[in-house]
Amino acid sequence: MKRKLRRENALEIGKRLAADKSNVPFSQSDTNSGLAWIPAHHQSQRLMPNHFARSSLFSPIRRGPRRIHENALLVTRADAVLRYSGEQLDEADADVCMQLLYAASLVPVGHYVKLNRASLLRGMGRCCGKKDYVWLERRLRALCTGTLSLIVKNPNGQVKLSVGSTIPFSILQRLETDPTATLFTFRLDPRWPEVFGNREFIRLCWEKRLMIKRGQDMARALQRLFATSSDPVQRFSLEWLKAKLQYAGQMRDFRAALLRSIQELERVEVLKHGFIGKSTRQKDQLTVHISSG
Repeated sequence: MKRKLRRENALEIGKRLAADKSNVPFSQSDTNSGLAWIPAHHQSQRLMPNHFARSSLFSPIRRGPRRIHENALLVTRADAVLRYSGEQLDEADADVCMQLLYAASLVPVGHYVKLNRASLLRGMGRCCGKKDYVWLERRLRALCTGTLSLIVKNPNGQVKLSVGSTIPFSILQRLETDPTATLFTFRLDPRWPEVFGNREFIRLCWEKRLMIKRGQDMARALQRLFATSSDPVQRFSLEWLKAKLQYAGQMRDFRAALLRSIQELERVEVLKHGFIGKSTRQKDQLTVHISSG
């Protein structure tokens, strides 16, 4: 029975990858069985919905005690309203989330997934010591207990997407762990395919992400942001970026940190070039030229 399920899953993933490469519209629902899936993606990629990647949900926050949000309005694009309750999340949490989505893409959404703790940590470029397992357990719990609500509107004001407004949305709906075991079991919120709808998600180059140096979490956050658009040249207000990245220091310090992050993304070839200049309204803005590779 398990072999049959794996074979059927492999065939379904092949169909979904083929549909994606051909640019044919493809629903996250299995056309025959009605099962819902996370979009199929290669092991060199990781996915995240655009509305999460653009927002301050995951941010390069400082080490130390984390803020506890209570229905907090997050920074995102003007067409979306994203609220979050739970422990403040950082870029490492974003990596854990993307790793879980990759593992869960191999089975229909709503099914339980068993995952090796060491494999997940190694896939993120992390060590597998006792402290790392304790850290992973803590971050998984945070992803399980945090809740979200997302409303996206069309330019005419009509609601395009609404998730979590009545029943809060959780990244993980269920988590079962055993500190003595090598595996843990999780189940995603069954509404994930809705958040991934209309192909509004990033395909992140995981290899380049792992090449980013330690201590460069702002660069990691910017990599996710830049991936939300296919535009080869992108511009962002420094004021908006500072809020989105949850930077609490002075603007002059933020500019310096931002330039260091841009240099790091140039080094790993996420960017061809980036600089801070003035907009047509004479406001400070970041302009980046995206690498084609």
